[in-house]
Amino acid sequence: MRPRLLSSTRCCSELKGSSCESKVTMPKAKKKSKRNTFDYSKDRKKLKKQFKKREAPRIECPQIRNAWSDKKSVARNLRDMGLAFDPNRALPIKTPTIAAVERTEDTPAPKFVRKPYVLNELVAEASLPEKDTKTLSTDLIEYVQYMVREHSENYKAMARDEKNYYQDTPSQIRRKVDQYKRCHPEEYTTFMESLKGGKAVST
Repeated sequence: MRPRLLSSTRCCSELKGSSCESKVTMPKAKKKSKRNTFDYSKDRKKLKKQFKKREAPRIECPQIRNAWSDKKSVARNLRDMGLAFDPNRALPIKTPTIAAVERTEDTPAPKFVRKPYVLNELVAEASLPEKDTKTLSTDLIEYVQYMVREHSENYKAMARDEKNYYQDTPSQIRRKVDQYKRCHPEEYTTFMESLKGGKAVST
């Protein structure tokens, strides 16, 4: 009996199927995650203090900032300094009534202030004269210097000057000169001395 011949296409398909079945994909090994180990070289208490100090809001007032204690609450800190945490409780608004006027109430005992120097420093700072930090523009300074150089203190002549571009009245020019004296006293003194000496003024 003659053997049965297989077609070439069938043989190829069977060979391909056998080769595909022989290829088995192996699963990839998972990478081991790095184990979190405790770092004994770091001071945890110091790191916690640094974190709290960094995250805490900065107190702008130097007197309160120097006397502040992180171990106390806000109300306790302010009470120790003689300051009020709640102004509504410190100075309550009471409506006068007939019964309240007739009834005599005992005045509460004054609270003990542990850090009175903070309040004294704040009062001393508030009593200092306020420094005028206002400055004038360069154009206005040159305008005032020109008027004073040409007309001295004759404000009516300044108002009639052709370079009075602002159309200022004598009173307005006087205010600008006074403003220049107040905001730039050293520069004004140097300018007037240069006029007396006959020197050229440079702005």
